[in-house]
Order: sequence, then structure tokens, then C-alpha cells
Amino acid sequence: MSGASEIEDLLRRLAPRVLGTLVRRHGQFDACEDAVQEALLAASVQWPEQGVPNEPAGWLVTVAGRRLTDQWRSEAARRQRELTVATEPSPDEDLSRHVDDTLKLLFLCCHPELSEPSQVALTLRAVGGLTTAEIANAFLVPESTMAQRISRGKQKIKGLGFPDGPERLPAVLHVLYLIFNEGYNTTSGPDLQRVELTAEAIRLTREVHALRPDDGEVTGLLALMLLTDARRATRTTSDGALVPLAEQDRSRWDRGRIEEGVALVSHALAVSPPGPYQLQAAIAAIHDEAPSTEQTDWPQILVLYKLLDRMAPNPMVTLNRAIATAMVHGPKAGLELLGSLNGDKRIAGHYRLDAVRAHLLDLAGEHEQAREHYRRAAKRTFSLPEREYLLRKTSG
Repeated sequence: MSGASEIEDLLRRLAPRVLGTLVRRHGQFDACEDAVQEALLAASVQWPEQGVPNEPAGWLVTVAGRRLTDQWRSEAARRQRELTVATEPSPDEDLSRHVDDTLKLLFLCCHPELSEPSQVALTLRAVGGLTTAEIANAFLVPESTMAQRISRGKQKIKGLGFPDGPERLPAVLHVLYLIFNEGYNTTSGPDLQRVELTAEAIRLTREVHALRPDDGEVTGLLALMLLTDARRATRTTSDGALVPLAEQDRSRWDRGRIEEGVALVSHALAVSPPGPYQLQAAIAAIHDEAPSTEQTDWPQILVLYKLLDRMAPNPMVTLNRAIATAMVHGPKAGLELLGSLNGDKRIAGHYRLDAVRAHLLDLAGEHEQAREHYRRAAKRTFSLPEREYLLRKTSG
């Protein structure tokens, strides 16, 4: 007999594989999801008493398949559907295929026909196993709003089939990256971070890495998440106030995650061409391994940001490159680079542009100008911990 918590963890890992298998066979996303939920409920009741089956994924597929058949037999289109429905896996079916179905399900949830918010919501619901209420709470929207978003997403991909080809993998990684970032730097509300989202993003990225261990960017993304999340416990005080990187207690960083992340990115860079996630992970590794801000290898970070800016240019990369430039060549050089973003509509009005400018002005000794930009940044952020931190800087 296995423990209840062990069975719960196992079911959580198997759920997306089983759902992916059923959707691949039968389509009908909603019906398959309902059937899988019933199978998971049955397993949670039976397995603690009867033991976990030798092939738990096959057991869940069989039970969920029977639920589907029972449902469809009661509908008017029974005969047509029964021609295409296979109730159970054959005895010699390779159940390792269910593992590949996890990635296929991720592809489906990240279908190009869906908007980015819908991709994120559907991934968390179908692959992550979060309830609609949990997802709504994470993004600070009413549960009814999130339910509608998920429902529209399901309807939009109905009948589209699984997107094929490795070219879809970047979309999956991007959605996982967005989920992690929203958890690590929550865009609005009273909390700086939402641990349930970062944890889920890491778990799902581990799943993808298990399926694609030789993909450098999959490895790079997992390393980036681990190296970034290693600092989580020191990012806020006991009352939730933001603590900037330079002031964090590095002795409390998670050394296990840092070691794993460094090993992953080192291996990826050694065996595959560098990509944006690998470069970001390499930067995170340099920060994590430095004893202090002053002892950080800023010249190496600047080189990596220059590569990243050429490979995947975007305003946020330029912002971070400006900080590294200031640390290497002085704050005026950083401010000059920051000026290149003044006409960029993609970042116009974003609080981080004012916040970085304020920081660099402070370093340059222009304290009054810095306070003005800190005030502007505070007005533009919806995160209460960040707003309070920026307001504290105006009186510094």
C-alpha cells in the first residue's frame, strides 16, 4: 500500500499524459478531461486500499476510456462514434507513448490559434492540474472570468488536432517561461511572488526536459528557472517587503538548486549552440555564484547580454544590458544606452524603464532626478511590494 501523498504526486504526474493520450485518440477535449478527472478520483479511492497497479498510466487510460464509452453510448451518435473509439489500450501497447502525449498536450494548449493568456490558462488547467479557482486567484481575476477564458480556449482548439513538429516547442517553452515569470514577479496585487506558479512552471519544464533531454533550450530554461528560484526565500522580508538583489542574504540561497542549475546550463552550452534561455541561465549562474554584488563578474555578464541582445532583441534585455553597462563602464554609459529605448513603444510607460533610469541616476549622483523617476515608476506598477519599495527610494 502506497502512502496517500505518494499516490497524489503520482496521479498529478500521470494526469497530463493520460489526457494527452485520450485527446490524441478521440478528440473531444472537454469530454476527455471529464473522463480523466473521474478516473483520477477512482484511483485516489482504490489505490490506497488495493495498491498501485503495475501499469498505472494504462489503468487510468482504460478507466477513462470506459467513462467516455459509457457517455457516448447514451448519445444519439453512438454508432458513428463507436466505430472510431478504442476503449482500452491493447495488451502489447507501448505505454511509454503516454510520456510523449504530455508534450503533445502542451503543444495543443499552446496552439497558435489561442491568445497568449488563453495558452497560459489552458496549460495550467489541463497540463498543470490547477483548478480554475487556483488559476483565477493567481492572476487576480474572478473565477467566472477565468472559466470563460478556459472554456473559449477549449472551444477554439476543438477539432484542430495536435500541432506537429519541433517548431512548436519554442511556443511551449515561452508559455512555461511566462508562467514562471508571473509567479516570480507577480504583476499585480499584494504579493511579490506566487510560489504555486513558479513551482508548477518548474515541474512542467522538468517534464519537457525528461522528454527532450538533449535540447539545449529546454535544458537552458530549466536551469534558468532553478537558478532564479534559488533566491526566492530572500526576496522579501518577513512582512512581505521587497529586498533587492544587492541586499539579499546570499547564505540563504538554495545551494542545491544553484548546483543543479549550473550543471544543467554548463552541459547545455558545451553540447549545443547557445540560445536565449541558455544565455539567460548563464547570466543567472554568474549572479548566483558571486559572493556579493561588488564581486560579481559584470564584464562577463555584459558580454552575455550583448549576445542576447543580438540573438533575441527586446526592450527588457536592453534594460538589463544598461545596468550591466553601468556596472562596467559607469552609470553615464548605462544611461546613454537606456536612452535608446525612449522612442520604443513596446516599453513606453512601463514602470521598469523609470525604475532602471532612477537607479542609474542614483549611481551617477543625480539624486533629485532619481527620486522623480522613482515616483513615476511607483505610479506605474500594480505590484504593491514594488510600489512600496520604489516609494521608499524617493525618500532615500
